[in-house]
Amino acid sequence: MTEAATVHASSVLTGAHAVLIRGPSASGKSRLALALIEAAQSRLLPFARLVGDDRVYLEVHHGRLVVRPHASLAGLIEVRGLGIRRLAYEPVAVVGLVVDLADETAERMPASSAQQTEISGIRLPRLAIAAGIEPLAPVLASLATTPAASSKAG
Repeated sequence: MTEAATVHASSVLTGAHAVLIRGPSASGKSRLALALIEAAQSRLLPFARLVGDDRVYLEVHHGRLVVRPHASLAGLIEVRGLGIRRLAYEPVAVVGLVVDLADETAERMPASSAQQTEISGIRLPRLAIAAGIEPLAPVLASLATTPAASSKAG
């Protein structure tokens, strides 16, 4: 196990794995976290619960990247226009996907190498989203529930 590092990110457990949402300030991290939770409430996703908002701890444990809420922010999320709200949260989750918001390198049809990232030596699937792309929850629901098409013509 490695020492936990605090990162500026949000995270939501969606099914068995968490989505780690990174991006610059005001890029929509909290908004996407809320959209994923709402997608589960409307049955677009089978399950979603907040892990942490704004700051989370990341650590490697048994070859997996684990995310935890920052202790002082556990169960809290910022809702623009309403302020800080309290939600049910997961105390720990294994990261299964990294979403980079407002990413200047985002491409419409990304190369396979751009669809992965490495954090603390752990390779993870990555989705780079350009600034202004909305709504994201259906994109992530599709990613979670549909297989990728083969590159071979059928």
